[in-house]
Amino acid sequence: MFNQQLLAGRKILVTGGGTGLGKSMAAKFLELGAEVHICSRRKAVCDETATELMAEFGGKVSSHGVDIRDAAAVDAMIEGIWADGPLTDLINNAAGNFISRTQDLSARGFDAVANTVMHGTFYMTHAVGRRWIADKVPGNVVSITVTWVRNGSPYVVPSAMSKSAIHAMTMSLATEWGRYGIRLNTIAPGEIPTEGMSKRIKPGDEAGARTKALNPMGRVGKMEELQNLAVFLISGGCDWISGETIAMDGAQALAMGGNFYQLRDWSDAEWIQARDSIKAQNEKDKAQRG
Repeated sequence: MFNQQLLAGRKILVTGGGTGLGKSMAAKFLELGAEVHICSRRKAVCDETATELMAEFGGKVSSHGVDIRDAAAVDAMIEGIWADGPLTDLINNAAGNFISRTQDLSARGFDAVANTVMHGTFYMTHAVGRRWIADKVPGNVVSITVTWVRNGSPYVVPSAMSKSAIHAMTMSLATEWGRYGIRLNTIAPGEIPTEGMSKRIKPGDEAGARTKALNPMGRVGKMEELQNLAVFLISGGCDWISGETIAMDGAQALAMGGNFYQLRDWSDAEWIQARDSIKAQNEKDKAQRG
């Protein structure tokens, strides 16, 4: 679909790049000739991913361990990357989410999502964007959001609020930073099954059967579809696109809202089962970070 060296000369940072959607996008950027940086709290996982991707595609992948909720740590990482030349593109992919009845949320649970999704995304964008402006070089930011930024969603209120903040940031900075040659857009994908996502927001439906039944196109999304859209947005194919949120969900949000309203029928037992599944996945991730 794309010329083999389309992204040659590009230097791209993908947050949450060690697994899932981030890993998939990083792989495609590397395949198309970019120098890639990936980061997450789980540096060991990023190290493994970097080794794996370079073995498959060649090129250069640099791995960083950082908690994007820590503004000073983010700035230090970006300063280190900048020492060898500026980034050309930032992919804000790192996130956190889980389903919960809002009345059952703790402040800690809310902050776990909001601090990563809203604060962390801003810290990354600010650290990179102000350096682009200071260096008088253009840049691209692509952030991963959700279709719920347009209509909200019950049972994932911290995510709906935080992703809406990214949606607003994208529109706001597209107008403020456009004169510097900086573009910002977001991709709002429908369900593309990954282990972390499925365990936390689709417990009991990891294969996406419910989504397939509700989706106008009768399926979930494919990784290559996300890869191709992300590449297009940073490729230079249409640099006049800025401030946009592009849904990629087979029209599910248009047909069914694209959110978690259907969970209103869950029993207390189903919510307890979901909580236990989420807790188990969190413990697995914690062990990997250790």
